[in-house]
Amino acid sequence: MYSHTPRTTAATAAAWADVLVRHRLLHAALPVPTGQWLVQRTPTSPVRVLDGPAAVVQMAARIQLYTRTKKARIR
Repeated sequence: MYSHTPRTTAATAAAWADVLVRHRLLHAALPVPTGQWLVQRTPTSPVRVLDGPAAVVQMAARIQLYTRTKKARIR
């Protein structure tokens, strides 16, 4: 049976986390052995704990939406 919710793998989450850190939209994003992710927006901000790969991809989508709408308002 086909599920309408796509599966998010750790590799996909790692790729998105790498892109966000490389483009300086996040300071750090690290997976932990429990499957959770530690995310820090700036060097001085508190570390957030995300539940898993799907949460990382959701965060990336929110950041992408925010940056796109911010650019649209500037134009």
